[in-house]
Amino acid sequence: MAKKRNARHWDAPQLHPDHPRPVTRRDFVAQGFLSGAAYTLGGGIMSLFANPREAYAALSPDLDGMLQNPCQIATNGAGKIPFICFDLAGGANIAGSNVLIGQEGGQQDFLSTDGYRRQGLPGDMVPGLNDPISGLPYANFDLGLGFHLDSAFRRGILGSLTPGNEAFVNGAVIPARSDNDTGNNPHNPMYGIARAGAGGVGANGSILTLAGSANTDSGGNSMLPMSLYDAELRPTKVDRPSDVTNLVDTGDLVGILSKEDATAVMESIYRLTDAKMSNVDTQLSNDAVVKELVRCGYLKAADIADRFGGVPIDPSLDPQIVGPTGIFTDAEFNAGDRDAREFQKTASIMKLVMNGYAGAGCIQMGGYDYHGGRRAEGEVKDERAGRCIGAVLEYAARLSTPVMIYVFSDGSVSSNGAIDNTAEGRGKGEWVSDNSSTAGAFFLVYNPGRRPTIIGATPEEIARHQQLGYMGADGSVQRASTPAANNVPLLVNTVLLNYMALHGEQNLFGQVFPNHGLGNAALQDSMTAFTPICNGTIANPV
Repeated sequence: MAKKRNARHWDAPQLHPDHPRPVTRRDFVAQGFLSGAAYTLGGGIMSLFANPREAYAALSPDLDGMLQNPCQIATNGAGKIPFICFDLAGGANIAGSNVLIGQEGGQQDFLSTDGYRRQGLPGDMVPGLNDPISGLPYANFDLGLGFHLDSAFRRGILGSLTPGNEAFVNGAVIPARSDNDTGNNPHNPMYGIARAGAGGVGANGSILTLAGSANTDSGGNSMLPMSLYDAELRPTKVDRPSDVTNLVDTGDLVGILSKEDATAVMESIYRLTDAKMSNVDTQLSNDAVVKELVRCGYLKAADIADRFGGVPIDPSLDPQIVGPTGIFTDAEFNAGDRDAREFQKTASIMKLVMNGYAGAGCIQMGGYDYHGGRRAEGEVKDERAGRCIGAVLEYAARLSTPVMIYVFSDGSVSSNGAIDNTAEGRGKGEWVSDNSSTAGAFFLVYNPGRRPTIIGATPEEIARHQQLGYMGADGSVQRASTPAANNVPLLVNTVLLNYMALHGEQNLFGQVFPNHGLGNAALQDSMTAFTPICNGTIANPV
């Protein structure tokens, strides 16, 4: 079955003979002509405490209260679990060679040898067998969720995690079809995450409200479900460390004075302005509105000086992220290559989200339309994505903060059994075509203190809650297995349901998303993976 494939640089643009010329931005991103960007979704507070979401502004009490109404600059957040999604543009492999997806009995209800062949695994590497060198089973559960022992995602994740931290990670996989090579899949859950929670209060932020990886309504490669659209939540761009620092400008005053003195000066300016404005007639029809804008401008400046003056928010200067003891070495982070670009993007997002400046974020990674070449290209890119996923988990561990990570792609790929025996191909099947029937998505949850618990009193029940749906023996999604299996908006709603369930708020799902399409409470329970890890907010762990 060996067949020679053209060798090229993995990050060079992909020119597939069976694809039309790229036209849209999404085409260019998926085929590697453009690199993916990154964004964030606003969330918590500050990084000065062990739990950064417990910090509050130290303005004078009377002024601090005024920030909420009408001069609200940013809320202190609802204390929700940070959420980060990875949008792998182009149709990445998820099932089989990376995350295990089995038949009705769960991940360990293995597929046929031919089914795994479609998913890129030769007959001597299928789950159920052991690796002849290490002696370890190919079905590996070190991360709670089952991965193939030689999964590139798994290699990358463990490459970023400090040994032992994987014991606090668990996850679930969702077999689900989506269209190949298109941004028209409504995959992006960000608007729903902003809404998910008691009273519709979800992840909300002190700097930003919602963000994504591009200047689109969804903020990423894929669209958002239109039922979730809210014009006020359109993304703000954060693409690199300098974008993070530019989000907050405390002005030169903080550099001249101490943070406390600068805040006091801005408070005094506000009080003087407020007193004067009360006795001024602007002679404008919207006199009250103009005065309120002026007052709020000074009050917001005082609040920014108080909360961010002297606070290091540059991810490249965070020793937990970059440096001798960081997740990334200086050489990795500043290499100037594609890996470094993705690491910088990931660092920017996780700095904001995990420190409470943001509640959730979307990281778009391009070039995942990697069929038609050597298997090595997919392995290299999947391991890169794994390093970034693992970096978020590791940073959450270092901050003792929970996080939910969701990974999705537009469609998927399949193999015909041709083997790439190069060092980076690792003796696996080459990806020769797009194939939406082998698609899926998965999420991982890190919880400090204990591994998140999958629902179920028996091994059989646990297996069915860790794999939400199933594939046939031939390695294809069974469309009737769950509402999400053949409906991308319902896949998003399944993710939102599971996000709310982590807070113990799944009973409110129908109130927050009244037209969710996930059926009655019993069906929703069957589509929920975890028992709660907090009661309403992360300030109340369970």
